[in-house]
Amino acid sequence: MKRITLLGGTGSIGLQTVDIIKRHPEQFQLVGFAFGTNIDKALPVIENLKPKYIVVQNRETFTKLNNKLSYSPTINFGMEALNEIVSLPDIDLVVNAVLGSVGLQPTLEAIRAKKQIAFANKETLVTAGHIVMKEAKENRVDLLPVDSEHAAIHQCLKGENHDEIKKIILTASGGSFRDKTRDQLIGVTKHDALKHPNWSMGAKITIDSATMMNKGLEVIEAHWLFDTPYDQIDVILHNESVIHSMVEFADQSVMAQLGTPDMRIPIQYALTYPERSDFTLSEALDLVKVGQLNFREMSFDRFPCLRMAYEAGRMGGSLPTVLNAANEEAVKLFLQDKITFLEIEELIEKEMETHSVIQDPDLDTIFELDQEIRKRVSYAVLKR
Repeated sequence: MKRITLLGGTGSIGLQTVDIIKRHPEQFQLVGFAFGTNIDKALPVIENLKPKYIVVQNRETFTKLNNKLSYSPTINFGMEALNEIVSLPDIDLVVNAVLGSVGLQPTLEAIRAKKQIAFANKETLVTAGHIVMKEAKENRVDLLPVDSEHAAIHQCLKGENHDEIKKIILTASGGSFRDKTRDQLIGVTKHDALKHPNWSMGAKITIDSATMMNKGLEVIEAHWLFDTPYDQIDVILHNESVIHSMVEFADQSVMAQLGTPDMRIPIQYALTYPERSDFTLSEALDLVKVGQLNFREMSFDRFPCLRMAYEAGRMGGSLPTVLNAANEEAVKLFLQDKITFLEIEELIEKEMETHSVIQDPDLDTIFELDQEIRKRVSYAVLKR
């Protein structure tokens, strides 16, 4: 039985991870559970699975939750507690499903504690891939991707010779506005942007999918995770979200991983790795029913956020941290109705253009820069 600590337990990935755990009680035990402030979503999970350790974001949530529980787990709050819950001696696997760069420090603490890690927190590798991968290698820790695209690549490369990779091909649904021109994006609303055609995801990642920043972050993540140059990572549009990604090899053969667009499949793959378990939660893939699969070339002119992600990744140093921090803050402002959809990319590009790149930044520099960029983006909007 795998004993699990789950970070970001009330988010979309977190709750789908809980669903997998509940359906396989003989395989998994939820020992640690961390969430922000959403007690309404957290309480049913906690009372059902009764984790021994719980971490919340702040003291107010700690007090409210403590008064509602029917049993007596160890409860704490704050970043220090989050770092502790991933390194407990009685856990085997850490699932990092927190949103944003806040997931970086607990990932490093889990690596140092030599815990197996399943992560949906791509920002960890975007902001500090050079540090995370070095520590993972030194501590011989498996980083198991939960993103459907990277889980697909992980499966395509299983047993293959890395030196024979010619190209990694990430597929992209195109998001909520994939059929709109640039001119048609003027005036689109938050409500429109949150209508993803294929996937059920949280608000932030759904907006990132619409801007194509999500795919840009995945490009940077793939670079670090699979030790592959950016010139060997491509992105193509694939409306159906059936092929989750592909790998082309030196002999020009292409290996693809297919499945229904259900995030619980790659989550379960990461939780059960290196084995596989029965999955009966969604309708099995029926290619006859699908009928046809469509692919289109990706346009940097149409999706400038993807272009900026490639630029940040190739430049390296501190620029990916700037890209990620500016995007997180801009998306938050859009979801608060303080900026328009197209202003997201404008704010990101401005920060990238004015930033003086720091080569090989350490953790303190990354954290300081992350906070600085967020404040700059927010101030640029508020001072209007």
